[in-house]
Amino acid sequence: MKNRLTTLFGVLLVLTAFALPRLASGQDPESYVRGKARLNALDFGVVCDDESVDNTAALQRALDAAGENGGAVVELPSGRFRFDGSLSIPTGVSLQGTYRVPPTVVKKDEKPTGTTLLAYANRNRPDGEPFITLKGSNSALIGVVVTYPEWEPVAPPTPYPPCVASEDTCNVAVIDCCFLNPYEGIRFVRAHRHLVRNITGYPSWRGFFVDECYDIGHMENVHFWPFGVTYKPDDPYCEWVNINGTAFEFARTDWHYVSNTFCFGYGRGYYFSDHGHGGANGNFLGIGADSCRRAVLVDQSQKQGLLITNGEFVGRWTSEDSVCLEIGEENDGAVMLSNCTFWGPVKTCVLSKNKTGRVTLTGCEFVNWDEVHSRETKGGAAAVEIQAGRATLQGCSFEQSGTHLKIGDEATFVTAVGNQAPGGFRALGNRSPMKTQFAANELDPLECEPEAKGSYVAALGAAGDSRFIRYWYGPENSPSGTFRWSTDRSKLILPVMKEGGIVTISIKIQAPSEAIASEGEGVAKPGVYLGDELLAEIKSGLNELTIKIDPAQVELTQDDEISLDVRCKAWVPAETRKESSDERRLGVSCYSVRVTSERYAENPVFDANVGALIDKSVDDQTEKR
Repeated sequence: MKNRLTTLFGVLLVLTAFALPRLASGQDPESYVRGKARLNALDFGVVCDDESVDNTAALQRALDAAGENGGAVVELPSGRFRFDGSLSIPTGVSLQGTYRVPPTVVKKDEKPTGTTLLAYANRNRPDGEPFITLKGSNSALIGVVVTYPEWEPVAPPTPYPPCVASEDTCNVAVIDCCFLNPYEGIRFVRAHRHLVRNITGYPSWRGFFVDECYDIGHMENVHFWPFGVTYKPDDPYCEWVNINGTAFEFARTDWHYVSNTFCFGYGRGYYFSDHGHGGANGNFLGIGADSCRRAVLVDQSQKQGLLITNGEFVGRWTSEDSVCLEIGEENDGAVMLSNCTFWGPVKTCVLSKNKTGRVTLTGCEFVNWDEVHSRETKGGAAAVEIQAGRATLQGCSFEQSGTHLKIGDEATFVTAVGNQAPGGFRALGNRSPMKTQFAANELDPLECEPEAKGSYVAALGAAGDSRFIRYWYGPENSPSGTFRWSTDRSKLILPVMKEGGIVTISIKIQAPSEAIASEGEGVAKPGVYLGDELLAEIKSGLNELTIKIDPAQVELTQDDEISLDVRCKAWVPAETRKESSDERRLGVSCYSVRVTSERYAENPVFDANVGALIDKSVDDQTEKR
């Protein structure tokens, strides 16, 4: 009896399903929608996988029906859906596709899967209606890919209105979506308490914009990266985005919470602006920007400040003037960074110009600076440059020698406490006690031992050598000791005793034949130069060069250093040696440098790598390494 009842119940369900036809276009949907939490967009005439059919009117009917009946989820199945117009999502309605993760499209010609919306509307009309408007509070877009089929990777890219926008709403959301190639991704104005989570894509002009959000917006796990693009720094389209594009722009927004976001290949990664209503304040945790001309640019922030923690910032790969963090002259708020790291091809890691604001760097790591695409633009830039205003550096680490802090004449007050750097923490510029306070920073070993600058040796490739070099490759080992490869033009920075008399500089260099230019090649004669003066010629094979310089007759740096150029012909091992796959443009290998001032020639030799006097001969020490 029980089995018969079950069978009869199943038959009735099937008959009921056939007796309820799909909702025809133009029918009154009220009886169909009433009481339903979810609506199938196909029941309103939306057509799947026929790219000749415009689905704008049909999907809007479904969205409006859901809104008129108090809200519902309008579902779109997996497939491709064409839209020649714009869509508006009413109060309490969610347009939902198949994705429950942030979808991605990696390869250039890869077609998106899942629910894919094809946007054709308002090409060349950036001020037109957005493709999707979150019109009412508590509305949402979830689980779709949006792509623009008429998009082309050209410079400048074709403008469109925002892909998703909302104004004068509360609690709207964009979740689990990929905006593959829009001109502008998301624009929120007076959209309070919004949520943007699990978003991917590569908007070309701007990824996200918010203004006049007066009640705590939230953004989580957003990844703007060259999805669907074969990225090349010199490709015209990629270069345009890498100079003109903005990944995230925050204008006036109060207590904004941003976590685990990333962008790649933009002119401005995180841009804090003022569109007439003031700047932002908020909490920015675990944010990253790679290959950006300005990873973070602050034109304005609120007094409460930008709290940036665990940030990772890298300069544009082929840039001549990248800065990881730049704070503009008009900013009068606070910018506070903790446990952040800076690296990549950048001119300066932090550049602060604000006269009334302040910047605080606590426990930050500075890996690279004064490293750009063209050697001609290298000029001893500082890791942190404070041109104006107030600044604090506390407990930061600098992974190379050079200028770590530069203080401008308009700086109000700068504090540097407990910072570490190989060869000592070095600051240039205004050091007036009325404007600066320094304490417990790592010292230069040569400054710790009296008269050490008069007689010392440094082994290149050994720990502690970065104090004496600029623009060399990393440390290496050989049976002859540690060494570094030069480029075709690298520098030796050698401290001297200004009043120590004639300085004798001994340099041990191994030069492969490929690094020695032939006559007529248009390359400077291989050698060691002071400015443009050739002091010692480098020849093929082992070179043990001896150079004598009178410090009183040459221009020294602010820290009493002689700056020498090691010049030669660049060569690529992979092009000249069958057994090598090394694609670096190398020069010569340098093993050691010894500096002896005339008046200190009888002094014990100071080991500048480890910071101690040595009794053994220089040759023994070099051989030991």
